[in-house]
Amino acid sequence: MRRIYEPAAYQAPASCWWHDTVSPEPRPELHGEHRAEVAVIGGGFTGLNAALMLAQSGVQATVIDAEQPGWGASGRNGGFCCLGGAKLPASTIAKRHGEDARREWQAAERAAVEHVAALLRAYGIDADCHSTGETLLAHNAKSMRDIQRTAVNVTTEYGVTPHVFTAEDLPELGLNGAFHGGMTTPIGFALNPAKYHAGLHDAAMENGVQTFGQTPATALAQYGAGWRITTPRGTIVADRIILATNGYSSEDVPRWLRARYLPVQSSVIVTRPISTDAQSRQGWTSTQMCYDSRTLLHYFRLMPDGRFLFGMRGGLRATPKAEAALSRKIRADFHAMFREWHDVEITHEWSGLLCLMRSFMPFAGAVPDMPGVFAAMGYHGNGVAMGSYLGARLADTVLQRPQQGPLPAFLGTPPKRFPLGPMRRALLAPAYAAAALWDS
Repeated sequence: MRRIYEPAAYQAPASCWWHDTVSPEPRPELHGEHRAEVAVIGGGFTGLNAALMLAQSGVQATVIDAEQPGWGASGRNGGFCCLGGAKLPASTIAKRHGEDARREWQAAERAAVEHVAALLRAYGIDADCHSTGETLLAHNAKSMRDIQRTAVNVTTEYGVTPHVFTAEDLPELGLNGAFHGGMTTPIGFALNPAKYHAGLHDAAMENGVQTFGQTPATALAQYGAGWRITTPRGTIVADRIILATNGYSSEDVPRWLRARYLPVQSSVIVTRPISTDAQSRQGWTSTQMCYDSRTLLHYFRLMPDGRFLFGMRGGLRATPKAEAALSRKIRADFHAMFREWHDVEITHEWSGLLCLMRSFMPFAGAVPDMPGVFAAMGYHGNGVAMGSYLGARLADTVLQRPQQGPLPAFLGTPPKRFPLGPMRRALLAPAYAAAALWDS
């Protein structure tokens, strides 16, 4: 496998809180010759949703993962199930693709959140859900003015009424901090992503999906009317293939993926349970999932057991020196924003890779010049909902049936390559520098 970060970016996190809360049985490595109607490469939210939908339609699906299912972003993200998935504003989507496509995209955002909620209900998955919608907090006065000016768009675009509040309202809301106000959009919820993934995996297996761990795809080759996937100790012959590896993709399996995605590091810390007295001193007692208005945003929330999760975009490298610098940075930001908790112990810290696309929109569709191969990827940090949803919608595409939910046609446009090829993460340095200036 050929990847663009240092090896440490692809190693298991030493201390991830989610991994302390659920212990799924490791899946066996694939050995020998196997046959599948559809082979799914990648056992995260996208791959399992696709496999589950296929199995429910009577299609035999086999999932392989280079490590273990849920090992990548699905098992180490921030657990925000919310609107999102793109980095383009609605106005730009409308300009590029038309008003109908813009409306369909926003309908897909809502459908993605409901899709996950429906899975949790259908399979009785207890994922520690909390938070009524998602809260945006203004980090400066200009951002608050922007929120007040554009809040009406939330009603127009998503059909709900947001709650806009000022800095004076923060203590009463249990969101006290150095913010200038904000807005809560009543769509979405927070969850434990590892518990959601474990329940999803169980549901897939109960429906007949086979899953294998420690089974990287090392080569793809056409085999008659289908495909042959080579792994270290076996092979799979499949009629069709779904690529669901997102930010953990390889540049050469298949070569079509080369430079069409840009992995970006995101980092998270979690504290010990914070006492109710300490919560009151800070004035932060709400379990709302929140993010701030910075371009290089922070995302954070108080969890049901009193622990506090705080995340931010990661560094440009995965070297020991870079990781140490990032560890200092995330702690400094946390302590600056929540001053009363400067002595609260941080018990867990980890990072993972999200995935950007050159179009700043996800891709879900057929891979050109590879008949029977499909891919879904590029959720721009919002993969819990959109990654799950596009996995299910890709199953519809594979089955050649009408989509069971809104799916804008432009998401099937093959993504263009980033400049600089294997060195493309260098593009992030000037972008991060500009964002830091803009955020100040």
